[in-house]
Amino acid sequence: MTEIRIHDFHAHIYYDPAEVERAKALAAEVQRRFGVAVGHFHLRPVGPHPRGSVQMTVPAARFGEVATFLSVARGGLTVFAHASTGDDYADHTRNVVWFGPSEPLDLSIF
Repeated sequence: MTEIRIHDFHAHIYYDPAEVERAKALAAEVQRRFGVAVGHFHLRPVGPHPRGSVQMTVPAARFGEVATFLSVARGGLTVFAHASTGDDYADHTRNVVWFGPSEPLDLSIF
């Protein structure tokens, strides 16, 4: 089997415009607890993501504890998490975890 190197994980909180404050609060709590980097809050779809989202970059060694927290603290928001291996298509289709209902991604960019 080929060795797969995971650089880090991306956890994307999805939200509609009315939910952005809840998403900001969740991202701030993840940043406070785990020291993860939090990106920009997009109010519209960007990249493959189907609606507003923010990306949190999680070191591979901390993903288990961040994922455990998000699974119970997401407050009804959907979180899409994926490994970052350098294979963007695989990272957005096979190397994924959904907290909440999964949503269709726009994979045409890969």
